Amino acid sequence: MRIAAATAADTADWAELRQALWPNNAAGAHEADIAALLAAPGSNINFIARLPDGRAVGLAEASLRRDYVEGCKTSPVAFLEGIYVAPDCRRLGIARGLVAAVEDWGRAQGCSEFASDAALDNLESHQMHGALGFSETRRVVYFRKVLGL
Repeated sequence: MRIAAATAADTADWAELRQALWPNNAAGAHEADIAALLAAPGSNINFIARLPDGRAVGLAEASLRRDYVEGCKTSPVAFLEGIYVAPDCRRLGIARGLVAAVEDWGRAQGCSEFASDAALDNLESHQMHGALGFSETRRVVYFRKVLGL
């Protein structure tokens, strides 16, 4: 397996992996997001994992968050914005390799903390985070109320 920072040459594979992770995005939205991520390399990093045959099977997207991050005490914090491994390649150490690459990037950016989040009902993600050394800090449910004008 090879893990490397994503480049414009990875756009098609990257968009396909993003679509698998975030399937509700509109057509073309992933390509636009990728272009924006590549345009601001100082605040984010994006890794693609490939098998020896070149097939893209995983991605990790991370950013530097300078605002308050739940459960963290320092700033900036390396934040795992998204991680995905193709179902047929899970439990092979690919997520661990992607997370390690983000950790190295975070350290190089001066971060002493690495954070992430997951939906309350995404138990598979909770298990993965725990297996990769993350500690749960808090559970939150957000509310909103529409104000009539």
